[in-house]
Amino acid sequence: MNLGDGKCWDSSKKESWKTLLLLAYQSLGVVYGDLSTSPLYVYKSTFAEDIHHSQTNEEIFGVLSFVFWTLTLVPLFKYVFIVLRADDNGEGGTFALYSSICRHTRVSLLPNRQVADEALSTYKMEYPPEKKNSSRVKTYLEQHKGLHTALLILVLLGTCMVIGDGVLTPAISVFSAVSGLELSMSKEHHQYAVIPITCFILVCLFALQHYGTHRVGFFFAPIVLTWLLCISGLGLYNIIHWNPKVYQALSPYYMFKFLKKTRKGGWMSLGGILLCITGSEAMFADLGHFSYAAIQIAFTFLVYPALILAYMGQAAYLSQHHDNNNHIGFYISVPEKLRIPVLIIAILASVVGSQAIISGTFSIINQSQSLSCFPKVKVVHTSDEIHGQIYIPEVNWILMILCIAVTIGFRDTKHMGNASGLAVMTVMLVTTCLMSLVIILCWNKPPILALAFLLFFGSVELLYFSASLTKFTEGAWLPILLALFLMTVMFVWHYGTIKKYEFDLHNKVSLDWLLALGPSLGIARVPGIGLVFTDLTSGIPANFSRFVTNLPAFHRILVFVCVKSVPVPYVPPAERYLVGRVGPSSHRSYRCIVRYGYRDVHQDVDSFETELVARLADFMKYDWHRKQGSNCSMEDYASRSNESTSECRLAVIGTMSLSGIPAFEIEESVQPASVSGGFSTVESMADVIEMEPISAAEKRVRFAVDDDSETQQQSDLKEELEDLFAAQQAGTAFILGHSHVQAKQGSSFPKRLAINFGYNFLRKNCRGPDVALKVPPVSLLEVGMVYVV
Repeated sequence: MNLGDGKCWDSSKKESWKTLLLLAYQSLGVVYGDLSTSPLYVYKSTFAEDIHHSQTNEEIFGVLSFVFWTLTLVPLFKYVFIVLRADDNGEGGTFALYSSICRHTRVSLLPNRQVADEALSTYKMEYPPEKKNSSRVKTYLEQHKGLHTALLILVLLGTCMVIGDGVLTPAISVFSAVSGLELSMSKEHHQYAVIPITCFILVCLFALQHYGTHRVGFFFAPIVLTWLLCISGLGLYNIIHWNPKVYQALSPYYMFKFLKKTRKGGWMSLGGILLCITGSEAMFADLGHFSYAAIQIAFTFLVYPALILAYMGQAAYLSQHHDNNNHIGFYISVPEKLRIPVLIIAILASVVGSQAIISGTFSIINQSQSLSCFPKVKVVHTSDEIHGQIYIPEVNWILMILCIAVTIGFRDTKHMGNASGLAVMTVMLVTTCLMSLVIILCWNKPPILALAFLLFFGSVELLYFSASLTKFTEGAWLPILLALFLMTVMFVWHYGTIKKYEFDLHNKVSLDWLLALGPSLGIARVPGIGLVFTDLTSGIPANFSRFVTNLPAFHRILVFVCVKSVPVPYVPPAERYLVGRVGPSSHRSYRCIVRYGYRDVHQDVDSFETELVARLADFMKYDWHRKQGSNCSMEDYASRSNESTSECRLAVIGTMSLSGIPAFEIEESVQPASVSGGFSTVESMADVIEMEPISAAEKRVRFAVDDDSETQQQSDLKEELEDLFAAQQAGTAFILGHSHVQAKQGSSFPKRLAINFGYNFLRKNCRGPDVALKVPPVSLLEVGMVYVV
């Protein structure tokens, strides 16, 4: 796997059938664990209260018809054939759709956007600029700031419901699997056995999370494959043995017949039927680990037929058994001799499905952090080989407590199903809304197509959503309560972060002030490297001026470091570092912008420090060659470069292949291959975008450095490199702001509540930037700042 690209497959190379089938097989354990276990509880939830199984079989055949067409329309047509095509550089999920929209339309609320970000090779737009039919929608969205906030809230709603699903899915999956014991035990023993066994399995599941999925992941695909073969085999047996004509119930006629007979009760029972598509979102969310074709093949040719056979088999059995109305479930259709082996396989499959949703919850919280929409939490990368496998300790234990509380509190499949159904359907509605925007803004299709997509799939999902809402007092209140709490936390954190950034922006110090600091003012330069962390992409942050005021000394090598996220899933290592000077070369001050995508895992501090020094050394060599080459064929560049009192333009500094590349090469535009193979100049610091986006066209110049360059005995370059490595030996200090944020006098009550209480409470009780960056305490210098926003 290429860790640089962050994927386990390369879409640029045509996959062989062998590779494709292998990926399809591997996807079973990661993508389909949740979806494949839904037959355990769909019929039981549907017939829990609102409708009853009668001698005419109209109810069971109507439910089967609904299940068949729901599985066909939503997972098959919507996700496999449409939504999966809306990938973001091979990645899927809510944030993939949002980042694609943000790249094509300026609706992002993140304030530190730079024109340089658009030069990233992963910042690609697969379709040409907008046509007339989409320009109106795009212009309308860009002009109304309220719609930007509304779009973010929509994304946060989907995110919160995914997290809520991470609480509910393990509980209902494991509980439903363990409930098979009820047919092998007396009622007295059963009610005291199922809950403890379920809780024990959940505790073990969450306790093993810190080892990472990769250690046991090779078991996942065989377990899910065995389970799918098991339920399809049982389904086929039940169809042949009990009712071969059950296939007639697949006709849509039975849906209308069902609703005509059951009326309100039938509509309310849809809240149980929709559980047949739980886990469908995982096909899109986990797209980055596999290829589109692999997921399509696995679902179309294995998962979909197996699920249809399983539901048909259960319906065939129930159509001949009307005396078990109070015990409708999966296990009664399993032959008695096979119940124990099937029970064991079901428990294992439910654990695999739960593991997938837990890992997905970790991933989406990490993405929320990258958008400054979630407080800082510790993210542990559990695998050196498999990119994207992470573990978040705090979230893991909170999820475990909530899962156990749901299991003990609800104690039945009905309430858990009501809660899970509402969460699942909300996520799907959010995906449908975002997808309709992608069709217009990113695919440049006529708005009528987006409207048709929204109305068709939106109406189907709204029907199920409305049925779920009627169960508000019977369990559906839980995901709503969780979503309201999480959305409040996320929106308050995002709002406070933006206000804090705006304060930094308006209170930054001029470069002339920094250059004026010297021995005449009693300012000393001490040995070592000082890394000043800031959110600003240009200018001198106010916390550094406060640091120098209180401690009149700073390091011989001074680097202003901005760690920022860009709306792409991954930033290739060769394009991660933007490096430039702050002032003349004699001042030994630099700016380094480190860019990460929303699925990237940040480096630990040791590797980051080593990498940063290496990139600074590369930049010094690059800058020396630029000066040498500025006299020949570089008139355009030299006329725009002003190094006297301003910051020079930033350069992309990354790993390079140095052989066979000419010393200087001018390009009108930078292609992805040339970005990773050399240096591309980007927008000058004077043109960096802080708050308002602009469009700018410029020439980009690529410089490549020969190995022979170090043989050139240029005193200024040699001296600068010696100063850098001497400072590295002397030690590195990390200068971070320790901030307290408070609302201005006269601010509205909601703002004072959000800033003075909400944001500050979260900041004090969550991990600070020093912990998130894994800074050693001995190397940490904190600067206290009060932000009045």
